[in-house]
Formats: sequence, C-alpha cells, structure tokens
Amino acid sequence: MEFEAVIGLEVHAQLLTESKIFCSCSAKFGAPPNENTCPVCTGMPGVLPVLNRKAVECAIRTALATSCSVQRKSVFARKNYFYPDLPKAYQISQYELPLALGGHIDIELPGGTKRIGITRIHMEEDAGKLVHEGEFAGAQASLADLNRCSVPLMEIVSEPDMRTPEEGGAYLRRLHDILVYLEVCDGNMEEGSFRCDANVSVRPKGREGFGTKAELKNMNSFRNVEKALEYEIRRQVELIEDGGSVVQETRLWDANAGVTLSMRRKEEAHDYRYFPDPDLLPLLVADEWVEELRKTIPELPAEKVARLSAGYGIPRYDAGILASSRALADFFEAAAALYRGNPKTTANECIHWKDVILSGRLSPGTIAHAVEDRESGTISATASKKLVELVLETGKPIRALRDEQGLTQLSDASALDAIVDRVIAASPKEVESYRGGKAGLLSYFVGQVMKESRGKANPKVVQETLKRKLG
Repeated sequence: MEFEAVIGLEVHAQLLTESKIFCSCSAKFGAPPNENTCPVCTGMPGVLPVLNRKAVECAIRTALATSCSVQRKSVFARKNYFYPDLPKAYQISQYELPLALGGHIDIELPGGTKRIGITRIHMEEDAGKLVHEGEFAGAQASLADLNRCSVPLMEIVSEPDMRTPEEGGAYLRRLHDILVYLEVCDGNMEEGSFRCDANVSVRPKGREGFGTKAELKNMNSFRNVEKALEYEIRRQVELIEDGGSVVQETRLWDANAGVTLSMRRKEEAHDYRYFPDPDLLPLLVADEWVEELRKTIPELPAEKVARLSAGYGIPRYDAGILASSRALADFFEAAAALYRGNPKTTANECIHWKDVILSGRLSPGTIAHAVEDRESGTISATASKKLVELVLETGKPIRALRDEQGLTQLSDASALDAIVDRVIAASPKEVESYRGGKAGLLSYFVGQVMKESRGKANPKVVQETLKRKLG
C-alpha cells in the first residue's frame, strides 16, 4: 500500500518589540538570568497586564501580508498548565476568538507553485525556560530563567496542506522571509525567535480522512524540520505496515541521533481549560487602523522575485537569492542603477559577496565599478576579486586602488603586439608544432604572454592577437 503524509505547521514568531506584551520589561535576548522581570511578567498577586500596541500592529501587518482576515474583535484567554518555567500557572493566549483567520502563502516547488492555507494567527505570551545544569542533593539541578516570560509571540497555524518534508521546508522559508521583510520578527532560529512545531500523520494515498497525528518539537533549523518530518513519516508508515497503530502524542526531535522520541501524551484543548482572561478587555480593531497598517506593507519576497527576474532579465534562482533579504535586493538594485551593463554580472557579484554586503562593509558603488571595469576589459576577473578584498582591508575607493596597485589590464592589441612578437620569437619549436596542427599549444603562448605582461594582459585580446600572428 502506498502512503502519503499530511503535514501542518505551527510557527511561533517572537514579535520585534522593545518591551514585553503585557509589561514594560525589556524583550531583548541574552540578558543575565531573571534580570528582565517584574511583578507582572512573573505573575505576582494583584498585578494587571497592559497590552503592547506595537505587538498588535506587528501581528496585524503579518495577517495582511499573508492574506488573512483581521477580526474586528479578538479575546485573550488563559491557557492553564503547570510547569516550573510558568510562574502564573497559565499562559495568556487567544483561543476561540483569534486576531486573524483564513489566509495563505504560495510556495515555489520544482513542479510549480502550491498554495498553503493559514488557519489562524493569534497572539500570546512566551513562557520562561529551564536551564539544566549542576546538581542538588545528588540529582540533576534545573534552574528557572524567567526573562522570556511574557515576551510577545505570534502563532501562525497552517492548514494540513503539505505532503512532503520539502513542502514543509519551502513553507517555513517563505514565511520566515515574509516576517523578516515586514520587520515584525528578526527570524533568529538559534535564539528561538522563529520556531516551529509540526503535526504529522500518514494515510493510504487517495483516502480523504486523516490518520492519527504526532506533534514534533525541538526543531531549530529548516533542515532539522525537514529531517524530523522525513524520519517521522517513515516511522509511522513502518509502524502501520508492521500491524501497529500510531498513538497521538508529542515527540521530541533528537538532532544528534536523527530520531524522534516520545515525550508525552498529546494534550487536547479541554486539558488547558481555556477561559477569557478577566484582566484584559477584548481587543477591538477598527477598519481605519487596519487600512493605515496596510499602507506600511512592503513589496514581499514573491513579488520581488518576479519583478527582479522580469525587470533585470536574471534567472528566478538568482532573483530568489537576492530577494531572500530586503537589504541585499536593495543593494543589487542600487548597484545595477549605477552601472547599467549586464545585470546578471552584477547579480553574480552581489550573491558572491552576500555576507560582506549584509554586514554593511561594501557600497553599491564598489560592486558597480568592479563590474563595469571587468566588462569593459579594464581589469581581469582575478584583479576584480583582489580589488574588492583590498577595499575591505583598506576602505579606499576601488578605482584608486586599481591605479595604485597597477591592476589596469592591457586590452589594446597594438600595445600587446611587441610582447606577443617576443614570445613567438622565443618559441620557434612551439610555433612550428602549432602550425603543424597542435592547436592546444595556444594556451602555452597565452601563458607566456601573461607572464611577460605580469598578468596585466587581457586574455581574450591575447588569444585574438596570437591567432592572428600565428596564422
């Protein structure tokens, strides 16, 4: 029997705000343990949460960018569970009335474009974390760091529309790019700013109903998500083929072993005993506010890829790399505007120097001048690379370094004639062999001319001159 997977992804994205969602504590990552805490985020008796307007704006902008319908009324609820890193014993989230419903994201696959539905987007606060280190009374000690408590999160829940690990990876990458473009999330997966849980089940191919699902956690990279999905799909299929049945549970991804491990029974909504938070009023979103935020949505990655590819005549693959970062795409367009030669060459240079460009250490003018000088034959490809490296080392303008280092290429055939004549005169046996049919010796002559010119000769002009003189 042939099986197919059914995959739905739940992404938790930390919203890019200075303060937490319900108090004024800093939401920045990396502070000493329990430094960014107060009576509100640690759940002390008698305190009242106050909603962060910037967090709401980030969530609304995400909803608009993913074609979701922003709800005029949404409600914060208490999600009750007991864990050492949750001092209130409940998490403030949204359940029955979320902020946004019914959107989608289009992903690109080798066979074309596929639309992945988004069920809902809701806002919530993060929990703290446990640090397992040292010993206490002979046992492993676990310490609670509550800095992350009440950090603003947005949960984006997809429809179960994905069928392969590759589709899951493509969806996550596209969603990640959108959030970073919107500047609502920094997208740092290592710090937990963008993290994903996956719901996976399998069913006989062609069947409409769903199988029993398992939820996968602890995946901190796109590749790990794909690997975890691949393993879990295989595990469930083998289990069914051996006569067993899949149990609904939460499973942990062990990246070192490359396996998923049973963690706990999967909770249902009733286990959390949701009820509206009595300390928070319903969130009412006016149409005017939504339209005001709609105007702030930038050109998104898919739109940018299409425009760069069509407008500059570059392959969609190259456009996709450039559009993976707003800063890189803007840099490319600025460099292409300064030198209007072959945009493909400019794109290649921007992709090659991507990391340096994103660090802010190169200007569009440097790349534009490097490409222009290469295409005009003023410098060689080797000299171009060397000059960009010198710009990074010294900070000097690239053309000043070109002249200072004497890296201007000899491209005038008449200026190369004397050098070519000397090389031919010094190699009578090779000339005779070449004229006798050994055409491969042309590279020998080119090498000798390059050596005589100390690497300054234009190889293309050298070849043409040699062919003319050797006959």
